[in-house]
Amino acid sequence: MWFFNKQPAMTDPAETLPGRPDPITVPPPHFVNGRSLVPPYPHGFELADLALGCFWGPEKDFWKMPGVWVTAVGYAGGTTPNPTYREACTGKTGHTETVRVVFDPSMITYEQILKGFWEHHDPTQGMRQGNDIGSQYRSAIFTHSDAQMSAALASRDMYQERLGAAGFGEITTEIAPARDFFFAEDYHQQYLAKNPRGYCPDHSTGVSCPIGVGIEAH
Repeated sequence: MWFFNKQPAMTDPAETLPGRPDPITVPPPHFVNGRSLVPPYPHGFELADLALGCFWGPEKDFWKMPGVWVTAVGYAGGTTPNPTYREACTGKTGHTETVRVVFDPSMITYEQILKGFWEHHDPTQGMRQGNDIGSQYRSAIFTHSDAQMSAALASRDMYQERLGAAGFGEITTEIAPARDFFFAEDYHQQYLAKNPRGYCPDHSTGVSCPIGVGIEAH
């Protein structure tokens, strides 16, 4: 993906872009499975909001997981309301590119979602993933319950042991309660299905993440 301004640190909230009061788009149904990207979702389903660099590739990884109902990409973790992609790419919205995963907890656990999260990027790189540099590419988990928070923290600590043994540094992933999620523009949704020759770099470490920490996020 392209970017317009390299931002190696978070912008002061007082200096973030103002955004706008209304959503910029209403995404159409999922390009692959035809399900609605926007709520309401089926009763009892859960949300996982995960940021792991350029959101095109990770979204594809998640929509292929059994038990995932629908996926969408957007912007989260910042302060600018209803940002555009161009605004997010300045690093001055506070948001990071985020994949929303709506899943059926009777078919796939939150821990299994987290396993996919950890294994599909390098969570030790701070405000970047490879050559994609800036706070908009930072690694983050935005949790929707106390149980999700506990599972995220436990999985981070467990994965840190595996990464350290493999010679990697400290995990820099932000783990925080979810706030607003703003859907990205239509052309970003399921981008790699719409553009089969599209490119999104893979920065995974090759280190597997064990599951089964004994915490169920249900």
